[in-house]
Amino acid sequence: MIESQSQKIVDDAILSRRSIRAFLPTPVAREDIEAILEVASRAPSGTNTQPWKVYVLTGASRERLSRALLDVYLDPAKAAQHKEEYHYYPEKWVSPYIDRRRKVGWDLYALLQLTRDNKAGMREQHARNYRFFDAPVGMIFTIDRVLEQGSWLDYGMFLENIMVAARGRGLDTCPQAAFTHYHRVIRSELQLPDNEAVVCGMSLGFADDSKVENSLVTERDPVSSFARFLD
Repeated sequence: MIESQSQKIVDDAILSRRSIRAFLPTPVAREDIEAILEVASRAPSGTNTQPWKVYVLTGASRERLSRALLDVYLDPAKAAQHKEEYHYYPEKWVSPYIDRRRKVGWDLYALLQLTRDNKAGMREQHARNYRFFDAPVGMIFTIDRVLEQGSWLDYGMFLENIMVAARGRGLDTCPQAAFTHYHRVIRSELQLPDNEAVVCGMSLGFADDSKVENSLVTERDPVSSFARFLD
């Protein structure tokens, strides 16, 4: 099979995508953000429903949301009053999923030299989610509550398109389910209408390659472990 130039470009954008957890302060031009979202909106959706809504936060608006989220997250009494609006993760973990989850967690903590008994350090690392890992651009994604599971599946393709389009422009991202736990804070700060549910957040910017956490490359099982070819 001969690899074409266009195939290599697409494959490189997909294969170089990582969840970046430390960003440079370098601004991202609004026209680049708009171009990424325009490309991403070509994601397929059932009967062209296009279920995505995006709130793009930069500058003061990003800082305000981060402060509001951290005010709650860092106060155990306030944090206890919040819970996620939908279950992103399973309520009961089983193998091999729990094993993969633990491995990526401990691989990250090992890079950061956080031992298992350093709960404060782990908590501070998690808090960086709500700072958008210092990225200059934060995005909050919502969906209309009237839509069903199929539209959530479509949403995943839209999010992936954003991340791949960003890589094609030399930018990096981190998709973040952590925001869903404090959806009421987000609703208040962004004045979301009642019919919109928070799907997730995402950090966007240029990776700070001097930070050790950005050296983490997660493993993937071989195709033979998850695909069956039937003749």
